Amino acid sequence: QVQLVESGGGSVQPGGSLRLSCVASGSIFNINTMAWFRQAPGKQRDFVAQITRGGITNYVDSVKGRFTISRGNAENTVYLQINSLKPEDTAVYYCNVQTRYGTAYWGQGTQVTVSS
Repeated sequence: QVQLVESGGGSVQPGGSLRLSCVASGSIFNINTMAWFRQAPGKQRDFVAQITRGGITNYVDSVKGRFTISRGNAENTVYLQINSLKPEDTAVYYCNVQTRYGTAYWGQGTQVTVSS
């Protein structure tokens, strides 16, 4: 079992920045990839960014150049630095991990609101 706790969301104006954090606990030694998804009101949950245990990153096209995913030194933390925020980035952002066994775990989500 892996437990995930996100933090760092908030309300910002367009062009602003936020840094989301996700801390994993439990069987963290089984974690393979860590990722962020987001879900806007009335829409499905979509992939945003992913980082593997080896540090390989992958992003959805709409956030490339604005979002940066990284893992902490302790390997149980993943960050999402989000810059140049746009109103369309408004969503609940969810942390996701996948273990070496293919099991996925989700955090409870953190709200990001971009509005002037």
